[in-house]
Amino acid sequence: MTDEQILQNIKTRRSVRAYSSDPVPEELLDKVLEAGTWAPTGMGRQSPVIIAVKDKVTRDKLMKMNAAVMGTDSDPYYGAPVIVLVLADKNTSTHIQDASCVLQNMMLAAHAVGLASVWVNREKEMFASPEGKALLAAWGLDENLEGVGSIVLGYAAAPPAPAKPRKQGYIVKI
Repeated sequence: MTDEQILQNIKTRRSVRAYSSDPVPEELLDKVLEAGTWAPTGMGRQSPVIIAVKDKVTRDKLMKMNAAVMGTDSDPYYGAPVIVLVLADKNTSTHIQDASCVLQNMMLAAHAVGLASVWVNREKEMFASPEGKALLAAWGLDENLEGVGSIVLGYAAAPPAPAKPRKQGYIVKI
């Protein structure tokens, strides 16, 4: 990719909040997940863990947990077929920044390969709960992992809304 293509990918990525039920091809999912592993992390510690969920039973369980944090029964994952959770070792001082970079890398990679995505919150509360701790244990993951966020992946059910204009004063040069 040229510099201009990279910048265009950044400028044209949109958050999508309605997904078709079409499955995400494994080779595309793998590209997106790999992009997450190349995100910068504090001192190169690679504190995040990426969990890709395609299993419908697990997806629905996560959906209910996330909705419960919001006090609703709607689908906070917008019907997407894949949920990608990003958790990080809460004992690492840069765990939130590290995981945020992972999430951003994956969203940009998803757009580059023709998939839609959106960042979803409330994973911190989900994985601090007894139900979340039980999932970590069942998955063989460390209980010191803290949920930072997730993205969903799939194909957009409709074209995304156009970007809003950039705000005045966004950049200040000193």
